[in-house]
Amino acid sequence: MIANARNPAMGRVTIQVELRNHGDSVMAERGLLPLDKIRKVIVSGVVDTGAAQLVVPGRVADELGLDKIGEATVRFADNRRHNRTVVKDVGLMLMGREATFNAIVEPNRDDALIGAIVLEALDFVVDCVGQKLIPRDPDRIFAEIE
Repeated sequence: MIANARNPAMGRVTIQVELRNHGDSVMAERGLLPLDKIRKVIVSGVVDTGAAQLVVPGRVADELGLDKIGEATVRFADNRRHNRTVVKDVGLMLMGREATFNAIVEPNRDDALIGAIVLEALDFVVDCVGQKLIPRDPDRIFAEIE
């Protein structure tokens, strides 16, 4: 399965990603919350191998009710620096693979930013020329251990 870029002229890989409140998912697994009450959204995501973290829009963090765990200093491409909220337990589903991450909240963003930590955890590689995201192994996550 391959996620194709929505706008290849931009030189970025854009995908659709599901974000959810992982705490809600745990409660649903335990029978304490109906499945249809799990807070989740599908948003556009920009894959950026130059970024490390997962970044979520402020409106998404609010909608999902994500818990704040601290702050991080972020540096933008133009070298501006600002403090941003960090939230925990962001469930992320991408092309049938899922994991849970901490995320930086960017109040003025409309899309999610998918950094290298997410790509590594879910075992995806970016085909920059083809403007697509590809799983290294289509059947499962492949982990390398030394």
